[in-house]
Amino acid sequence: MTTAYLFPGQGSQYVGMGRALAEASAAARTAFEEADQALGRPLSRLIFEGPEDELRLTENTQPAILTVSVACLRALEEAGAPPPRAAAGHSLGEYAALVAAGVIGFAEAVRVVEKRGRFMQEAVPVGQGTMAAVLGLDLPRVEEICAAIHRPDHVVEVANDNCPGQAVISGHTAAVEEACAAARQAGAKRAVGLAVSAPFHCSLMEPAGRRLAEELGRLRFAAPRLPVVANVDAEPYRSPEEVAPRLVAQVSQRVRWQECVRALRAMGVERFVEVGPGKVLSGLMRRIDRKAQVARVEDPDTLAAFLA
Repeated sequence: MTTAYLFPGQGSQYVGMGRALAEASAAARTAFEEADQALGRPLSRLIFEGPEDELRLTENTQPAILTVSVACLRALEEAGAPPPRAAAGHSLGEYAALVAAGVIGFAEAVRVVEKRGRFMQEAVPVGQGTMAAVLGLDLPRVEEICAAIHRPDHVVEVANDNCPGQAVISGHTAAVEEACAAARQAGAKRAVGLAVSAPFHCSLMEPAGRRLAEELGRLRFAAPRLPVVANVDAEPYRSPEEVAPRLVAQVSQRVRWQECVRALRAMGVERFVEVGPGKVLSGLMRRIDRKAQVARVEDPDTLAAFLA
């Protein structure tokens, strides 16, 4: 069966994630040790023990989720799971997908992701930007609402096309709130603010993208060993030269998640495995394509169930 691995993004974190897997798998345990060494601080202790408010800081959350995802990947490899034929990751998760494809080393990825989190947090002062989920409206209608409200000093844009009837918008707090009210008036089932510290995946993140470009420019990327479908255009990476520009663009552009999944399906993928903490992507997958097989791996029990 043709399998793709999907790697989760920010929002899937919780205190204690990956701990049971690290206790059960030497390969997973090594991933946590590598992350601690790469960052020069005990990230694994924060992941396993908290406190939660510190784990939720973007510059901690991003390397933490990447580390747990790679630990799950290593545990799958250690257990002899058949390798995936393709991969994708939601926002931050794209870095884990690129690690899985051999494009970037894990230590380099965890260091650059820590900086990515910091740059994204610092791009907009706290309180000036936010994000919201709009449920029950089709994407073109959400785009119309944002376009009617958006102006340079009052930014609101579609940040994520997650699945049918679920879009996330991002921008200045007042503009996002105005768009939520308009969405509810247009018939949305819900339009609710998200507990995030910055307006990710909109044009307000362009300063973070410029800073990230400098960091990525110092790295050397390898050709992908398997197709990784990129968030920004739902097309697979084909060469090392494409990596940095796409990762820079991803910070301030829409996550085309629904299109990414459909692209993987068009490549012949029949089974999708969410590799990392939580089950957000598994839930979205069922709403995008009910015919696809869905599994997840985040602890010894889900690993055993998948292997069985």
